[in-house]
Amino acid sequence: MLLAIDAGNTNVVFALLDGREVKGRWRIATDPRRTADEYAVWLTQLLGIEGYQRSDVTGVIISTVVPRATHNLEWLSAKYFDRTPLIAGQKGAEWGIAIDVQEPQSLGADRAVNAVAAHALHEGDLIVIDFGTATTVDWIDYRGAYKGGIIAPGINLSLDALVSAAAKLPRIAIEAPADPTVIGRDTVSQMQIGIYWGYIAMIEGLVARMKAEVARPVTVVATGGLAVLFEKHTTIFDTIEPDLTIQGLAMMWERAHA
Repeated sequence: MLLAIDAGNTNVVFALLDGREVKGRWRIATDPRRTADEYAVWLTQLLGIEGYQRSDVTGVIISTVVPRATHNLEWLSAKYFDRTPLIAGQKGAEWGIAIDVQEPQSLGADRAVNAVAAHALHEGDLIVIDFGTATTVDWIDYRGAYKGGIIAPGINLSLDALVSAAAKLPRIAIEAPADPTVIGRDTVSQMQIGIYWGYIAMIEGLVARMKAEVARPVTVVATGGLAVLFEKHTTIFDTIEPDLTIQGLAMMWERAHA
């Protein structure tokens, strides 16, 4: 079984896969100071709850946008799973697609992995929207090349900035307002409208502009935990792939061992 690790800016996601079937998925807050020993205690317990042991893991692949976390994750793999991990984008786990931008080395590993997976799963030109710490909107062309994209503040980051900068504004849950009106009658409803409908308007506007530039039929793929929340009130998503990054890591592992 494969242990796929996706280290993002907010959370580190661990997924256990049998082929491409996700058997277990766990997340922990990203902390570059967290040691391999700490990861091991936490992960071993969760594996056991699901009926698995460390010895069930026969391979490890890591994608990370947090360089300081990489060493401890590599050491976790070596010490507790007795496996030398593949690092997405490095020797043995090259992208296998063209990164057609001015600074290809600066592209986040998660976005490259998403491009690999999206191209394998869908034909034609693609726009991939990933709702994470940042919200990214990326264009992958019909040949599978990563052509560029957009980085915007994630919705949680936007809300945190608003609440921390305005002393009288309360912290609210991110959810669709109960009433479809965009004229709020109290502070909380006005904040919900601004955050939720404002974010939908931003995404719809960016996708429309990107489609106009691509000037070919495009499939819009959404991923990230909040994609389902926005799906209720927008029609811009053609499909939602909640495990796109994890599936991309599994594909890269398969290719490396073909």
